[in-house]
Amino acid sequence: MKELHRKFGEMEYDGLITGLNPPVRVTGGAITKLSAAAELKRGTLLGKDSSGQLSVYDGSTTPEGILCDDTEVGTEEDVPVVIYAAGCFDPEKVTVAGGYTLTQDDKDKLRSFSIIFKAATPAP
Repeated sequence: MKELHRKFGEMEYDGLITGLNPPVRVTGGAITKLSAAAELKRGTLLGKDSSGQLSVYDGSTTPEGILCDDTEVGTEEDVPVVIYAAGCFDPEKVTVAGGYTLTQDDKDKLRSFSIIFKAATPAP
C-alpha cells in the first residue's frame, strides 16, 4: 500500500488521437524485418500482407492499424509491436511509406475497421 502514491510515468500529448469515438482499441502484431534498420515513428500506418506480417503501408497491403510507439526495426528478425486497431486520429500525424499518399479509398477501408480521421483543430 505504500506505493499507491508513487508517480508511475508520464504522457505527453502529441495530437495523434483526436476523439473518443470510436473508442481506441489496441492489438498486437509483428513488423517484418527490413533490408536496412530504421526507426518507425508513433503514428505510422501499417498494412498486413497475406502471411499476416505488418509493414509500413504503401497501398499494396491491407491497411491494418497505426503504430502506438516509436519502434526500432532491424534486419535480423521481425519485431513485435502494439498497434491501434480502432480510434479517431489526426490525418496530419499519420505517416505512410515514402512516396505514397493516403487515398480516399484507403480511408474508406480504414473506416470499415473503425479507424477514422479527424483533424485536431478545424481548418479556418
